[in-house]
Amino acid sequence: MTDKLRCGLFISLFLITLGFNNLYSQSERNQKFRVMFYNVENLFDTYDDPNKEDDDFLPDGRMKWNNSKYYTHLRKTAQVINAVGEWGTPAICGLCEVENDTVIVNLLYRTSLREQHYNYCITTGSDARGINNALLYQRDKFKYLGHASRRIYFSNEDKRSRDILHVWGKIINGEQLDVFVCHFPSRSSGVLETERDRIDAAKYLKKLCDSILEKNINANILVMGDFNDTPADKSTQLIKKGSNPKFNLINLFEVAENLNFYGTHKFQGEWSQLDQIFVSQHLNKMLIANSHVIFAPDFLLTKKNRYGEQTTLRSNAGTVYIGGFSDHLPVVADFLFPYQ
Repeated sequence: MTDKLRCGLFISLFLITLGFNNLYSQSERNQKFRVMFYNVENLFDTYDDPNKEDDDFLPDGRMKWNNSKYYTHLRKTAQVINAVGEWGTPAICGLCEVENDTVIVNLLYRTSLREQHYNYCITTGSDARGINNALLYQRDKFKYLGHASRRIYFSNEDKRSRDILHVWGKIINGEQLDVFVCHFPSRSSGVLETERDRIDAAKYLKKLCDSILEKNINANILVMGDFNDTPADKSTQLIKKGSNPKFNLINLFEVAENLNFYGTHKFQGEWSQLDQIFVSQHLNKMLIANSHVIFAPDFLLTKKNRYGEQTTLRSNAGTVYIGGFSDHLPVVADFLFPYQ
């Protein structure tokens, strides 16, 4: 081999090695941060809370809710969170329709999630049935600083609902991330009849977000939840619009044509996008393109009927126990944060 050829091979190997090192350094300087939101459908324990209307979910209640059904629901919920994470569970996971701390502790330590080292926060809301919002977070990806259960005050003074969960902490680039987990009032008494309640909730949420952005226009705000309204409805449109155009939030699930599935919830044969994620403009810059999706694998859906239609494989349909997962599908988004 000539000296010239040896020199050429050496330079080629050097450049290849340099390229690998650059790629490795780039991955080391950045961390993928997956977030998910999931309405887990009536994740109640089997114990009576005398201050809440949870009698349906007791062993002698209307749903005949026993330990076997309860622990099956816990395991199924953990299965979904693990599946969303693929090679690792999401960095943060917002949940709604969880009853209390006991339920979350059992979810984290009596299922496959016990290996994931999650911590959690939960609201202490005034919902009549006692369901709450919670956030699971991985301690190595989200440094918890504090949380608050934000009570919504409605135009109808007798209205009671779930609090908004506000959690704040540091991400790996040293910046603060403010997370809001929401479950807006339902449509059970009629869409128009309950619209005012969801508008009240949206206005309060918008006020909370604006107060953060007024102090720091580059704040990282992440809002996730079951809003019981579609992206086109008044309440969700209000969430987007801040008191200043620079405060506007971006709804990642607003454009139906860009979504990978029909919706997150099916009612009377129609899919709706009730579960959504909003981000501040600064946080949106760190969103990985096309990573915001509805998580809709076959195992979360019923078998196709003769018309090729499916629906969610839920835990209960009325009082009939099905043993599935939930009447909602999760929503997921990925961000890329640089190391500080």
